[in-house]
Amino acid sequence: MKNKIAAIILGAGKGTRMNSDKPKVLMPVCGKPMINHIIDTLQTVPVDEIVTVISPEGKDVAAAVAPYKTCVQSQQLGTGHAVKCAKDILSGFDGTVIVVFGDTPLITADTFRRAASKVEEGFSVVVLGFRPKDAARYGRLIMNGQELERIVEYKDASERERAINFCNSGVMAFDGKYLFDILAKIGNSNAAGEFYLTDAVEIAHQMGLKCSALEGNPEEVASANTLEELAQLEVFYKRAS
Repeated sequence: MKNKIAAIILGAGKGTRMNSDKPKVLMPVCGKPMINHIIDTLQTVPVDEIVTVISPEGKDVAAAVAPYKTCVQSQQLGTGHAVKCAKDILSGFDGTVIVVFGDTPLITADTFRRAASKVEEGFSVVVLGFRPKDAARYGRLIMNGQELERIVEYKDASERERAINFCNSGVMAFDGKYLFDILAKIGNSNAAGEFYLTDAVEIAHQMGLKCSALEGNPEEVASANTLEELAQLEVFYKRAS
């Protein structure tokens, strides 16, 4: 990689749906907390900076990711808001910034490198996509050649768009020169009143910037919100090892 690389891990989620008091990202996959799998992979990319976004009660997460830095998301106001919490640490960072969820422990170093390479090619926003067996609940990535035109949520998609099986994993990479300018323009005029990171694609286009996507393996982008999904991650991890 020619440019520096930073990573923001979104780790403020709770383990409520896993019937645990433990933060979700500390739930283990094959004996190791999910977030530590991610950090181990990022170290092999390698990255120059890792920042984890934690909740106000996230002392255990901060301890797990030490000596890497953390920032606190005082209110859970969406993914765009979570990434913005890292501004004080990464303001002025001139390189690629990868944003990854703390419950997606199987993404490979090669995939992170491919995303960074796309940014170096001149794309200011790069989305990691995949082709699941059942695409029904995922946002669709609408491509025009190499360029990502927009992300359409399933509920808002036309029948033609729903037939597209290239879906949004939620993992993204940004040109650090533009990341926080893009985030500053994301609004929250939606039913949940949240700031969605996916809106970054539309904002980037409005700013005259280019967006793209790359394809990952459905198993590597898998995440865990339930104990059943956590068990499935163990299956995928062993298969990939």
